[in-house]
Amino acid sequence: MDEDKIIVRKLIDLANKAYKCNIVTYSSFLSLSQISLFMAQKKDFDFVEYNLYGGSLQSERKIIAFRPFNSDYLEYEYPIDIIKISPLSLKYSEVLNHRDYLGAIMNLGIERQTIGDIYCQENEAYVCALSKISSYLLDNLDQIKHTHIKMEMLEPNQDNFISSKTEEIELISASQRVDAIVSAITKLSRTKSIELFNQKKIYVNDSSYENYSHPLKEGDILVIRGFGKYIYQGSNAQTRKGKAYIRLIHYI
Repeated sequence: MDEDKIIVRKLIDLANKAYKCNIVTYSSFLSLSQISLFMAQKKDFDFVEYNLYGGSLQSERKIIAFRPFNSDYLEYEYPIDIIKISPLSLKYSEVLNHRDYLGAIMNLGIERQTIGDIYCQENEAYVCALSKISSYLLDNLDQIKHTHIKMEMLEPNQDNFISSKTEEIELISASQRVDAIVSAITKLSRTKSIELFNQKKIYVNDSSYENYSHPLKEGDILVIRGFGKYIYQGSNAQTRKGKAYIRLIHYI
């Protein structure tokens, strides 16, 4: 059984457990490609309700919560803790990046699916982690590279820990087709931008996108792996040559 089938099988098992036992069940953190796989198979989950969340409204890695229909009486809270990491001394701290934080965590023997997104902000980082491993993290991670760190748990449901830095941008695109928009954002040729679709690096609203001739709709969330995350705001004007002025919100 290949990895994709194993993931779908595990999610179906969780959905069945929620349905049969009248409880809420949760997956581990899923990557964008795994979420896309779930979305492609979601017809197999039409016997339960499901929601996705990763610790922040901006999260790419998310947990799926399953529960029976008409079970609003079942209160639930995603098993996610937010851990803030900061240097013990700014004076002697290094500049750390996402790879540094993730590498230090993985070196503790922690499985990747127990860790969600890691948000790096200046001299701090915020780690989304499954609640079952957060205490282990707090007790065992005290240094990243040569920088001694301190860790603290944020209050529950504090999902405003990210300074949402965005910018509004306007680009000229050959059309409102998604491949043309990707080409305008990445400054790659149309042929090169289509290669990103074939490499499964383009996601729209959590789903891997291969229909590169399809137009985007206002409000669609576009993720281009290696280039960033955008919200499509539409187009309301054209150049004299018939190209489209497109508006986007870019998460910096």
